[in-house]
Amino acid sequence: MRVLVTGGNAGIGYFVAEQLASAGAEVVIGSRDPAKAEVAKTAIRARVSGAKVDHVRLDLADLAQVAKVDPGPLDAVVCNAGVMLDHPPRRETPAGHELMFGTNHLGHFALVARLLPALAPDARIVTTGSFAAKSAKLDFADLQSERDYVPKRAYERSKLAQMLFALELDRRLRETGSKQLSVVAHPGGALDSLTPSRPPVHVRTAGQWLRGLPVRALLQGKDAGARPAVRAVLGPDVTGGQLWGPRVFGLRGRPCLEQRWANLADDAAAGRLWAESAALTGADPLG
Repeated sequence: MRVLVTGGNAGIGYFVAEQLASAGAEVVIGSRDPAKAEVAKTAIRARVSGAKVDHVRLDLADLAQVAKVDPGPLDAVVCNAGVMLDHPPRRETPAGHELMFGTNHLGHFALVARLLPALAPDARIVTTGSFAAKSAKLDFADLQSERDYVPKRAYERSKLAQMLFALELDRRLRETGSKQLSVVAHPGGALDSLTPSRPPVHVRTAGQWLRGLPVRALLQGKDAGARPAVRAVLGPDVTGGQLWGPRVFGLRGRPCLEQRWANLADDAAAGRLWAESAALTGADPLG
């Protein structure tokens, strides 16, 4: 099995890549920074004997670059990479889209459009959503936060958009009779302070470990947060349109199948988002 992991050079994406390599998969790290990708490849090879890890340059904020990316044959794609901004001002991609919406959602929308025709007939497209999106709602009158920019809300909406797209993708794949699956996973509450060190990709200090102790019963590290996505890629019982997350309150624990959140059941919003995304990117995964 050969799997592309976007943002596989750091954070949850790194641990998705490491765990997939441990399971025997050949991993392609999608990263805009070749130096960081090399560091991640070295770290994985140091932990996984015989690991097969490659890298392809991928800048999801740059639609022109996404349209040309060629990672080679793939059996699965993990749409994981993301941008999260904490403070104003509002920033834009080269195409003029709000940075978080443009990277987290539109970049992956265009990437799937680019890759889907060449994926294996039974390929899985796994989208990493976020628990932060559980109470979010899209505003189609201000989809890219041009009139009212609140960074936290813009991030939540970008992740909701990703998840709605993944579910709409699976619905449309079923309509075509395709055996390809689109699945959603989310990491729950995954903190750096609870994440084991993977130097030099991630180094947890003693101080960080101590600060993480009070929340250990409720939250988890990014290594554990990667498991639902890995389960969605490898699980023999996984079917399209599912949502996988941590077992305990959706925040920590082993991966389990979840009921769709209320805001993920809005098929009309998902269909409208697809049309808007196709117009904004000039790409259509099934067009």
